[in-house]
Amino acid sequence: STTEKPVLLNNVADAEAFVSGAEVAVIGFFQDPQSPEADVFRRAAGQMPEVSFGLSSSAAVLSHYGASENTVAVFRRVDNDRRDLDMNNGDVDAKKLTRFVRMNELRLVTEYNPVTAIGVMQSSFQFNLLLITDKMSPKHPERMRKFRAAAELYKGKILFILLDSNLKSNERVLSYFQLKKSQLPALAIFHTPDDEHDLLTVDEISIERVQDFCNRFQQ
Repeated sequence: STTEKPVLLNNVADAEAFVSGAEVAVIGFFQDPQSPEADVFRRAAGQMPEVSFGLSSSAAVLSHYGASENTVAVFRRVDNDRRDLDMNNGDVDAKKLTRFVRMNELRLVTEYNPVTAIGVMQSSFQFNLLLITDKMSPKHPERMRKFRAAAELYKGKILFILLDSNLKSNERVLSYFQLKKSQLPALAIFHTPDDEHDLLTVDEISIERVQDFCNRFQQ
């Protein structure tokens, strides 16, 4: 049977389990689950199959999260943050709602592109670690596995970001670090308050190498 989407969250325990069980959880708080706003929410949920969407019309759940009616909240586990979108003025369609979720869905490893850039810039992290690499490379899946494993060790401390060197919009990042594609993969770390940064070109990614690079920079 197909999982119902969005998941109906009838009580606080259900809602808390839903939020804690996903890297990114989106909850629509609607007193009337058949309202036009709830309909827009369902349409957006259908367009993002890989994102967890829940819907609640429970007064207890709305109160628990301090949410007003017709509000959509994006919960991010990576920095324990929450972003709200008010749908009461009626001008939010499925496209705008989808964009709001995409802008704010920071994950353990967030892929950097023109849409996610906004969420990355507004995140509460002071340290950002970039893996600048070619996603088309046959070695990419293994690199990502190790990069994600390292990201687990720095959850809540450093935001891990994947930057695909094939994306035209990312070319200025390469030129900022004076990197040629032949020098990739590379790791770049940033301290956002003062723009202090460091770069490391690597033959291959390993968890130990990532740890060493992060720890040295933080010291």
